[in-house]
Amino acid sequence: MPQLPPQLMPPHPPDKMAQRYFNIDAKRQIENIESEDALPRSREFKRIDSTYYVGWMYEGVYKYNHAADYLGFKNAAVPLERALYLIEHDYAKALATRTDQLLVIYPVRIIQPDYTMIAYFLMQCYSNTDQPDKVYALLRRTLKWKFQLHYNMDTYNFLAWTMHRNRFYTSAKYPFLKNSIDENEKLANAYLDTCLLMIQRNKRLNEPLKQYFPGYEEREKMSVYHYKNVLYSYAFNIDSASYYFELMRKGFRLPHNNYANFLGICGDFRTAEAEYKLASMQDASDKRLQEWAYYTSILDIYKARPKAGILLAKNMIKAAGSTPGYGWYNIALARSMLYDGQISEAGRYIDKAAEFKELHIGTTLGQSHYDFSIQLIKLINKEQAWQMDRFEHGNWWYNPAVLMSMARKLSEKYLQQFLIINQFAQNPERDRVIYKLFSTESTVSWDEIWYLIHDFSNKYFVNVFQKEAVNDNREHIRKYFALFVARLKMQQGNYTEAKKILDKVLHDPNTDKDYEKLFTARIYQAEAECDAEQKNQAGQNEWLYRLYVLYPQLVPYTGMQMNMNLHISGEVDKNLEKRLRDCNIHWVTNSSIPAPDAYVIFTHTGNKKDITYYVLDKAGNYIVPKQGFAWQKPDEAGTALAYRLFNIGGKEEEEEDSK
Repeated sequence: MPQLPPQLMPPHPPDKMAQRYFNIDAKRQIENIESEDALPRSREFKRIDSTYYVGWMYEGVYKYNHAADYLGFKNAAVPLERALYLIEHDYAKALATRTDQLLVIYPVRIIQPDYTMIAYFLMQCYSNTDQPDKVYALLRRTLKWKFQLHYNMDTYNFLAWTMHRNRFYTSAKYPFLKNSIDENEKLANAYLDTCLLMIQRNKRLNEPLKQYFPGYEEREKMSVYHYKNVLYSYAFNIDSASYYFELMRKGFRLPHNNYANFLGICGDFRTAEAEYKLASMQDASDKRLQEWAYYTSILDIYKARPKAGILLAKNMIKAAGSTPGYGWYNIALARSMLYDGQISEAGRYIDKAAEFKELHIGTTLGQSHYDFSIQLIKLINKEQAWQMDRFEHGNWWYNPAVLMSMARKLSEKYLQQFLIINQFAQNPERDRVIYKLFSTESTVSWDEIWYLIHDFSNKYFVNVFQKEAVNDNREHIRKYFALFVARLKMQQGNYTEAKKILDKVLHDPNTDKDYEKLFTARIYQAEAECDAEQKNQAGQNEWLYRLYVLYPQLVPYTGMQMNMNLHISGEVDKNLEKRLRDCNIHWVTNSSIPAPDAYVIFTHTGNKKDITYYVLDKAGNYIVPKQGFAWQKPDEAGTALAYRLFNIGGKEEEEEDSK
């Protein structure tokens, strides 16, 4: 550190200052604060002079970089708090220095950046331990120095971030907040506008020094644009968000994950996936939730590739261990399992997520989002478990044991609905994050929302979604609201009107046939249900067949009986075959009925019994790839085979395009 002018020197004896300069500051030039040697250096620096902030700063940064849980960040905050106090105590005059003179700014060029680094890491510790009141107080404390350059601390931007992250609370919980989401968002935007104004005001001082701080203005403005994107995307202000994303693209600072989230809420899933791939490289070193992975697993579900989502989530869990993000990846895995029809496995992973104490680091996704995602998947899991009894027993309606099991599971579903409604009723964001469909702050898929609302006030939701289907400013998303309206009309018994809506959305020109397969599959399902209610058996058969070809894992949980041609050969076990045929599948031989061809081959070598199976469509294309499994108990194997014929379980597909 250069020697400060006398008027900026701390009130310490010259020999003490000399000791700091020669024994600590000189070593800083070769000891990287981010290195593994930072901790022993911190101890050495504190032994030399424990009243000098540098040793405490080294300790705090080291502990922050190695923190992975609540206690770790709490421990890191202690030395950082000490460092902040000491630097303010000794170097207040240097911190308050504002100048356009190089010979004045040069001696304080370490003090001010050090302060902002300490404050930044301390702010992150407070944020990661859910102490927004301390974050706000620290930011206000930092503002008083009126730094002419941001260095490591974009204070006004972080004020905006803090407001946005806590937008659904009020001043009753945190005094720095306003009393509604709209007011909090307005204040957050005002902080960003103030930041732009301060950059302009500081230009008078910084412009003469720009050769020593090249590109400072552009960097500082890009940080503001980043948070503008966050706010405008959340508010569905598509034009403004697009404008600031384009500014960042031109400045080569495009945040690929945020941009992908934005594209996702606009319905451009294809480009969103490409941006998530770029984000996977941009964010690879972060020790926190990799949002790109979480949301890519949802896109895999939209693409009718839940097995790819399963593989991705498992890989992320393996890589993360029990560090921040582990709980979110288990949620993603449970969801992918659900859409692959593996209900029991999904329940196991969602329970893991519920038991894990997740830290929400560097994201606006907080505990309320986490809890809601868990409870909603649990609700779907219970509803699907009820459907499993119907699928596994073709005679369920006169089987007392099955009926009792179904009654118990239905009761569990209602209890889960009661739990989630009580939790959801307290959520002030439900209109703009849940019912809106596709929000940057949503952590569930659009299809999951259906399971939340379909048992409740149809009239209310028909009105909500009818308005959105007309007025939403995202042309690629309107059809999703229309689909919800159609399905709600069906629940009201208005199948004729529902079918008109379904026929229209099915032919929407904005539908991406590769990335919106789940959407198309739900239309096929609804069309089949309409035809079933209107006694159009031929129509129902055709729609069910199209649903099976597109997304076979969904079919067993629709409650409808799938037509299927069974070709069975080899050393057939009659008990296993009987258990398979007892499942709720309509085994047909009439070639005029649209049905896939299921091939099952039994082999028996010594004590090893295997089943090979695959399913072809009418054109001879694979729907379920050829694969097999070993078995012992006929009853269990017969049930497992029934699910396998719908591509449920089995081998996990290799991820394409190097996800």
